[in-house]
Amino acid sequence: MSRRRTLGPKKTIALLVGAAAVVGGGAFAMANTSSAAQSPKALSAGDSTVCLGLATAIGNNQAFIAGQRANPDAQSAARIANREAVIAQIQVQQKASGCTVGESAQGSQPAQTAPAQTAPAQTAPAGNAGAAGNTGNAGNAGNTGNAGNAGNAGGGAAAGQQVCNGSTVTLSGEGGAPAASSNQFPSGTKLKVTNLDNNKSTTVTVTSVSGSCVLLNNAAFEQVREPGKFLIRRAVIQKVG
Repeated sequence: MSRRRTLGPKKTIALLVGAAAVVGGGAFAMANTSSAAQSPKALSAGDSTVCLGLATAIGNNQAFIAGQRANPDAQSAARIANREAVIAQIQVQQKASGCTVGESAQGSQPAQTAPAQTAPAQTAPAGNAGAAGNTGNAGNAGNTGNAGNAGNAGGGAAAGQQVCNGSTVTLSGEGGAPAASSNQFPSGTKLKVTNLDNNKSTTVTVTSVSGSCVLLNNAAFEQVREPGKFLIRRAVIQKVG
């Protein structure tokens, strides 16, 4: 007669534990594969207003750098290094927000140059001959060729006048006290920026040049921003001094 071989209790338990380990390892590997497949895709500027604001900030800084390289002066190297550091910081914010790191967009209104042949000369009133000296700056106005569009008057705007109609406003990524940079207003100009979406406003002084009508630094942008947003689509910009 043949004898049937049976396993003892200890061997049976060992085999069961080994089988469980194999099954568990396979399940772990499948879980890891599934998790990797479901990793969230980085958002682009078209998917999120946060990503659009950050991409616009990078684009404005890149435009400023390009301008400095095209027309360098004694301070250009320092300015470029500063803006490159700003871009690196914005890229950190992009990663933290789930945005595509390094994505760039130009979302602010570009500088508007008036055609030389359409810029009208301004004649000083007879009783105010001293004002005639200002007519030489007519060409610096943001859009002097279209006198009916006062909102785009740029640096030639009067105090209290609304400027840069249609411009979006974003942040430069720079630190320090509340301030702004601009490609239309000289340093020392005071601008009031109002966010129509929350009715918050801030008055800042232009301290440097940028690639847009007005670019707020971090402290100034915090005074008017909506939580989680890095772009103001509906803004009113006024020259106040």
